[in-house]
Amino acid sequence: MAKVLCVLYDDPTDGYPTSYARDDLPVIDHYPGGQTTPTPEAVDFTPGHLLGSVSGELGLRAYLEAAGHTLVVTSDKDGEGSVFDRELVDADIVISQPFWPAYLTPERIAAAKNLKLAVTAGIGSDHVDLDAAISHGVTVAEVTYCNSISVAEHVVMMTLSLVRNYLPSHQVVLDGGWNIADCVARSYDLEGMHVGTVAAGRIGLAVLRRLAPFDVKLHYTDRYRLSQDVERELGLTWHESAEDMVPHCDVVTVNAPLHPETEGLFGDKLLAQTKRGAYLINTARAKIVDRDAVERALRSGQLAGYAGDVWFPQPAPADHPWRTMPHHGMTPHISGSSLSAQARYAAGTREILEAFFAGRPIRDEYLIVDGGALAGTGAHSYSVNK
Repeated sequence: MAKVLCVLYDDPTDGYPTSYARDDLPVIDHYPGGQTTPTPEAVDFTPGHLLGSVSGELGLRAYLEAAGHTLVVTSDKDGEGSVFDRELVDADIVISQPFWPAYLTPERIAAAKNLKLAVTAGIGSDHVDLDAAISHGVTVAEVTYCNSISVAEHVVMMTLSLVRNYLPSHQVVLDGGWNIADCVARSYDLEGMHVGTVAAGRIGLAVLRRLAPFDVKLHYTDRYRLSQDVERELGLTWHESAEDMVPHCDVVTVNAPLHPETEGLFGDKLLAQTKRGAYLINTARAKIVDRDAVERALRSGQLAGYAGDVWFPQPAPADHPWRTMPHHGMTPHISGSSLSAQARYAAGTREILEAFFAGRPIRDEYLIVDGGALAGTGAHSYSVNK
């Protein structure tokens, strides 16, 4: 029997919901490209309910306890003596979300003598030290594609919010004001602008497809070039690197995984190469950009705006400079944790657990590390230190 340690974010401040704004979710059974949505044998939750917080438990408790396993759920993951550290020592499986990551450092992995499986309820497993997972034989899996469209929608929302100066204009209404000039002095049309994505995988390509109807000029850079058919369909311009692409773009959106090649990519040097007044959208990982360089670029006017919902560390401390820098549109890490996405990544987590307990192969597209090496999606998306 296994001990499953699940780290989730806290319940709402006014308590776990007893009702919801909507009664149901659209039924989606596959993603663009044909991959099916998660197919567990059963679920013990209502799609559209809050599953990603502590009381939601990803809908796993009934299933795990009926099979004789132990489930420990906590939000306490950081600091000396955290519940996570205390329970990790004899845990067989760790589950956490990118939005509230339980950082599995080399030290924590070494201390977790029983650890066999680390599951990301969502996408993006960089909170797990992949080198350490490889050396200790820990399988790492995530629910690939479960919230890619959720994040892509968030990118489009943030792009329009920055370019149209939506958030400050909304604040004028909240403050009882009506000065139109204050609102439009930083407001532009997206139409005709050059928009580029760093990485054009599931999220990046979905962003490009959603922005194409705005009659923008689309650019991308990726280690894997898209097909000529897709480039023609969307009118894409490919660039060999971010350094080649950003001087052409009015809006740059970052949709790459965090690994040694992307960490710190957007520092002072690259930001200086952007067009003055460009907008930078980052819903990927905070460490792909230099925290202080972004603030400097906003204050100098090199960037007209920065938006994203990824921070380091997470949760971000109250004095994090991104909370108070000018012309930002930051959110806590929510882009991939809509109630719609939660239903998919909770189901996908259960699918992974069902396969693991039954000794069946986990879906190849869910695998990041397996058998002491990068595997599946991990082999395509990540690199590790040699």
